[in-house]
Formats: sequence, structure tokens, C-alpha cells
Amino acid sequence: MDKKENVILTKTIAFSLLIIEFCESLEKQRKFVIANQLLKSGTSIGANIHEAQNAESRADFIHKVKIAAKEVEEVKYWLILCKEAKSYPFDENLEHHIKEIGLIIYKILSSSKKSM
Repeated sequence: MDKKENVILTKTIAFSLLIIEFCESLEKQRKFVIANQLLKSGTSIGANIHEAQNAESRADFIHKVKIAAKEVEEVKYWLILCKEAKSYPFDENLEHHIKEIGLIIYKILSSSKKSM
């Protein structure tokens, strides 16, 4: 039997892989601090969404998704710095993906809170 695809899981894995690639390019340019911060927050989104899939309760699920939402905002911050700093590379594709993931996560939170 085919399981229905979980869009947010698929998108966060794809985003994590893109973040890893981007952070590797930052490290090649010796931009270690932002590379490290972006790698942690960018991959944490998917980790928290994955954890939420096995939450012990609805409150636990919401808590884990809220953590993912905070990580989304942190990623946006680091990407803004990359975009604005003259000596840093920037990838518009990452900006597009994080906005899309953020919208989905906020929709999940909104729906989950309504059904409590």
C-alpha cells in the first residue's frame, strides 16, 4: 500500500541537502561562523519536523513544530546576512525554499491549534 507523501518531510530533507551544499561552499570561502550557524539551523528544521511525526501528544507535536518554526526564522536571518554582506555568496533558491517551508509550518501550527 502506498503511503501518502508528507510534503513537509520531503521539503525539509531537500532543503537540508541544499543547505549542506551551500554551507560547504561558505566553508571553502572560509566563512566558517555563518556556515556553522546556517548548517545547524537549516538542518534542525527537518530534524524537528521528523521528531514531531512521533510526538507523544498533540501538545508535544505543536511544541516540536514551534521549534522548527523558530529555526526557519533563524535561517532567514543568516540568509539575510549572506544577501546583504558584500563578501558573502547568496542563493535565491534557498530564500525561496525557506519561505515556502515557513508557510507550510505556520499552516500546520495554525491547523493543529484549531483542532485542540
